[in-house]
Amino acid sequence: MASLYHPVHIGPLALPGNLFLAPVAGYSDRAFRSICADCGADFAYTEMVSGEALTRGSGKTEELMRRAPNEKAYAVQIFGGKPETMAGAARIVLEKTTCECIDINCGCPVPKIIKTGAGSALTREPEKLYAVVKAVVDAANSYDGARPQGSPDYKVPVTAKIRSGWDSEHITWREAALAAIEAGVSAITLHARTRAQGYEGKADWKLLAELVQLAAGRIPVFGSGDAFTPEDAARMLSETGCDGVMFARGAMGNPFLFTQTHDYLTTGAVRDISGAERIRAGFRELALLIEDRGEKSACMEMRKRFCAYSKGISGGGVLRKQIVAASTQAEFEEIFAPYTNLKLVNSAL
Repeated sequence: MASLYHPVHIGPLALPGNLFLAPVAGYSDRAFRSICADCGADFAYTEMVSGEALTRGSGKTEELMRRAPNEKAYAVQIFGGKPETMAGAARIVLEKTTCECIDINCGCPVPKIIKTGAGSALTREPEKLYAVVKAVVDAANSYDGARPQGSPDYKVPVTAKIRSGWDSEHITWREAALAAIEAGVSAITLHARTRAQGYEGKADWKLLAELVQLAAGRIPVFGSGDAFTPEDAARMLSETGCDGVMFARGAMGNPFLFTQTHDYLTTGAVRDISGAERIRAGFRELALLIEDRGEKSACMEMRKRFCAYSKGISGGGVLRKQIVAASTQAEFEEIFAPYTNLKLVNSAL
């Protein structure tokens, strides 16, 4: 299985491996991305950033794009339905960050995103998707500011993430992918569910395999959807031939999924992660969040994240009741003190 784990190129960007953290709204901030990088993620995407908000000068939106201190490379994902706005947003991303890649969200199924003409709405309108992607690609190619690689010739590649279609009656991934490729993307990710499915049901990996064939020899293809374990990642890579796996929900509360998947793909073995080790990762994440948001906001956010970190620990139900009532770092430390030496009941949880 060693051949399943390998380097990947996204245009001029060379990555050491093919295990990525997806752009997860409300989760993929720099604190969590930092923990995932510690655990072996080869690349990560910010949570989606509104192109409209960027062009209007939203400081809060800019905070979403901050690089984690240990990220060797990362991508900023932007969304929007207007080509000129997205071009302006891309230029702001390049001015305000040192990101190595810009990703365009063409798959979000949330109604408030769709009604703006963004997200999954683009997957059912290939012509509009083309116009949006082309505007961002042109903006990136024409940008002449300094890049983190130190070469003025480095042009930040643009990628896109799409869904299989609007619903079961409108499967449009092929048209969307061809539009994105024609517009100049350097890679494409397929979440093999429809907009109507949301995050329910089963992802159709057969469509991912078909996209791999469609894009063969042109750009790399990454897979998203139903990758929750190292074994899932291995199956996705082997069954579809995709170039990389993008973990989303599977990594929430379990950044060690990257460690375990890397080991499984290269050695065939997966080590258990102790409850104490998982909780320590949570406290590292909390510390980073406190730096960015202050203790009160960070602790409120970490309620859901510590609930995820505690899955699989004996007595977790009682523990989670305490977690959702905690408001300070000291309270979290007191709650978790008795659990520092526990082993996970099931490391796959």
